[in-house]
Amino acid sequence: MTPKVSILDLQQKKTNQQPITMLTAYDYPGAVLVDEAGIDLTLVGDSLAMTVLGHPNTVSVTMDEMLHHSRAVARGTKRAFLVGDMPFMSYQVSRTEAIHNAGRFLKEANMDSVKLEGGREVEDAVRGIVAAGIPVMGHLGLTPQTATKLGGFKVQAKTAAAAKHLLEDALLLQDCGCFAIVLEAVPATVATYISQKLTIPTIGIGAGVGCDGQVLVFHDVLGLYDRFTPKFVKQYTNLREATLTAFRSYRDEVEQRTFPTEAHSFKITEEEWNQFLTSNK
Repeated sequence: MTPKVSILDLQQKKTNQQPITMLTAYDYPGAVLVDEAGIDLTLVGDSLAMTVLGHPNTVSVTMDEMLHHSRAVARGTKRAFLVGDMPFMSYQVSRTEAIHNAGRFLKEANMDSVKLEGGREVEDAVRGIVAAGIPVMGHLGLTPQTATKLGGFKVQAKTAAAAKHLLEDALLLQDCGCFAIVLEAVPATVATYISQKLTIPTIGIGAGVGCDGQVLVFHDVLGLYDRFTPKFVKQYTNLREATLTAFRSYRDEVEQRTFPTEAHSFKITEEEWNQFLTSNK
């Protein structure tokens, strides 16, 4: 049996300059596929609000919904290190509430760690969660939960001042005890510089090849989400079109009565059938 990925394994990969892989998953079958593919980390992202639940942004998803999907992902995972995304307002109200909600991801949903967005503004929450013995992954740059405050889904740290602010936040999160940090929609040179300054791994998404690892959304990789495709996404296949083709073929065959065929049907013996007919005359 392949041993489960640990924080020490991730740190060792950074030390050895071996890229770390991370994908999102939101249900049991998705988690099984991600795990069997040999991905290092599986993130139950709050992006499920959009990709699975149909919301226009990530803000709407609740703690209960995140825990529900996290439990399903945990049941489908044997090897990958699991990260549960803390939803909007589950860690901003108070240190105590942040610790409580983070604990629920481990206690109720079998996650290995939690992820939350922000830098200096969430310092108290991060320190509290880490002090409670719960591993924390940070998230800087474009933070979707507060995208409105940032002016929308735009590249961050494009000025010298903003890049300096991002570096300071990254170093602060490291000091708070985060085991890794996601850098989203950040200029590649800035992300590379920060990755080199940190002793903990960085996971990039739209942050260039210089990060210690990369993460993408499950549905984006497979071409299953059609509302929009960010520049940083690479679609490795188009299951949406393949799925539509399959569904339309099914519809046509049902309407034409070519499915189901005899091969898809069950039989009763002639003796039993005759007995049935006789008893119902």
